[in-house]
Amino acid sequence: MGPLHGYGIARRIEQVSDNQLSLNQGTIYPALLRLEQRGWIKADWGVTSTKRRAKFYKLTRSGLKQMAHEEENWERIAGTMARFLAPSN
Repeated sequence: MGPLHGYGIARRIEQVSDNQLSLNQGTIYPALLRLEQRGWIKADWGVTSTKRRAKFYKLTRSGLKQMAHEEENWERIAGTMARFLAPSN
């Protein structure tokens, strides 16, 4: 996907989660600020499709590495939980 503004990111998360996750401004913008401070995303000013000025965010190289690391951790934890929840034979 390319760079997205905060509102677009929140809507995309809702869409991908089949509306199971709903993010408001008080949630998304502090999270984006923390990610930017850690160097995992980069923000640039741009104009939305409705001609409003907004910050557009994109992953940095460091952010891509961190995402891969987090995905590995998630897979490990999910696999462990699946073994605990599986019926014993």
